[in-house]
Amino acid sequence: MAVVEEPEQEFKPQKKKPDSEDDKRRKKITPGSLMKALIRPGAGENTPSDGDQVIYHCTIRTLDGVVVESTRAEIGGNGNPKRQVLGKSKILLGLLEGIPTMLNGEVAMFKMKPELHYGEEDCPVSVADGFPKDDELHFEIELIDFSKVKVISEDLGVLKKVKEEGQGWEQPREPYEVKAWISGKSGDGKLIFSHSQGEPFFFTFGKSEIPKGLEMGIGTMSRGEKAVIYVTKEYLTQCPLIPSVEGITEIHFEVELVHFVQVRDVLGDGRLIKRRVRDGRGEFPMDCPLQDSLLHVHYKGMLLNEEKTVFYDTRADENGQPLEFRSGEGLVPEGFEMCTRLMLPGEIALVTCPPDYAYDKFPRPAKVPEGVYIQWEIELLDYEKQKDWTGFNFREIMDDVEKIKGTGNRLFKEGKYELAKAKYEHVLREFNHVNPQDDDEGKEFSDTRNLLHLNMAACWLKMGEFRKSIEACNKANPAHAKALYRRGMAYMAGGDFDEARADFNKMMTSDKQSEAPAKAALLKLKKEEQETQRRARQQFKGLFDKKPGEIAEAGEEDLGEEVSGESHDTGGDGVVLDEDKEHLLQGTDPPRLGIWSRLWPSGRRLITTLGLDRCTIL
Repeated sequence: MAVVEEPEQEFKPQKKKPDSEDDKRRKKITPGSLMKALIRPGAGENTPSDGDQVIYHCTIRTLDGVVVESTRAEIGGNGNPKRQVLGKSKILLGLLEGIPTMLNGEVAMFKMKPELHYGEEDCPVSVADGFPKDDELHFEIELIDFSKVKVISEDLGVLKKVKEEGQGWEQPREPYEVKAWISGKSGDGKLIFSHSQGEPFFFTFGKSEIPKGLEMGIGTMSRGEKAVIYVTKEYLTQCPLIPSVEGITEIHFEVELVHFVQVRDVLGDGRLIKRRVRDGRGEFPMDCPLQDSLLHVHYKGMLLNEEKTVFYDTRADENGQPLEFRSGEGLVPEGFEMCTRLMLPGEIALVTCPPDYAYDKFPRPAKVPEGVYIQWEIELLDYEKQKDWTGFNFREIMDDVEKIKGTGNRLFKEGKYELAKAKYEHVLREFNHVNPQDDDEGKEFSDTRNLLHLNMAACWLKMGEFRKSIEACNKANPAHAKALYRRGMAYMAGGDFDEARADFNKMMTSDKQSEAPAKAALLKLKKEEQETQRRARQQFKGLFDKKPGEIAEAGEEDLGEEVSGESHDTGGDGVVLDEDKEHLLQGTDPPRLGIWSRLWPSGRRLITTLGLDRCTIL
């Protein structure tokens, strides 16, 4: 029997990790240049390693026993031990090699030749003039503590040592409201202040109510976490917690994060604020209804007057029945839905909403005046995620598509083009996972996808995004009369008259039934070109009759007339491309672009649009 030998696998050596700067420095150490003598043994078995913060006292003596420098108060130092992070801080070569051999609490004497301390070539640690850096010296080191720390500021001015892990992963941020037990000690262990009894210290994140470095550290903590936050003087700002920081070089803050209230500036401009009143179930934001869902909420709407007038309450006005609505369908004010999407089941939130995100663009309750801020108290009871198509057959999928497309068409008719576009986009994304099984299903699938792309084009056109409208038409069947018509309208709205004319001409040759609307579109195109030429002549009329120095003024005057005349669009022509039952939506002509945009096509995207031609939603 023949034996088949497996080919030997080619050995690929792993790439060697390049040496760090500290590794390169360690290669300078020669035998006998660094000697260690144990004075007092330490405790435990672990020794420091890269990434650990080491806290130690250091006394430097000459070989004759003369003290040159010390951190100890009893020997003339300031009493503050040194704090450094191995692998990150600038540290003497001898200590870089020696400290990782020490146990916690150990005291040792290191005898160093000059090249191992300040006499090292290109030594990263500076020293005062007159220091005997060319002499052999004794370094007495007491390793007080070492631990893993989180580096919060790159310059190591803010570090955090976790003493007890917290719950969850959400961390406070501006403008959250925070409660914490906080006490602060100087580097030598003297207590500076303490908020560890009575009520926890309360502050609003981002309001400079605590030192900058402390706030940076608390911003990395989760609820219930206990930590020590080391802050150097560069990050010790004056604040209500510490009115004066003069003479303080660093503070070690003992912090227990008791609680924080999520406060979100939803728009980023301070107008739409969501404040969590009661925590919900689950983890933020994974368990929030971020995607379109069926939501059940109780809410109370109030005016922001002195009486906090209640204009609606589901518990009182609906016999205790909650409001049920689907997000993403424009069924509630925009600010209401934006904040509800950021809630957890069971959460209660207080929302302050500006008028343009409340009822100025939504059917206004009788008791709500125009242009006023609104406050809602919202309780999200629960929600149901939108069902996916897993386990659906083709017919069930297409029936669901018709429902979603119908919702998109309704939103389009209501002028909510962003929401309508989102519905069409959702179906097109899900279509990537649909596989028709026969020719009939394939044709229905292809036709529906083409119509969705054309509806997307209509949304982009209404939103003034002409190039995106053209791209959507190209994704449909570009030879289809409807695609040609819509793409031609987008070209015309964008000032590409030649491209628009070519599409309208193709319509007449590709589909005889489209000849009438194509001719109407060409007539409209001709009028647009004539209007553009007229405005061009008016824009430059008399420009070259000006004297030197008057040209800029003439241009400014004509430009002012151009802008003031931008808003005279009239109703659309209402072209229908076939006789099937479709929604014909009233609209305006494609927005006119200024003469500068016609003469400078690459800049026309900067022009603000007013309205669009009448569009047919499929």
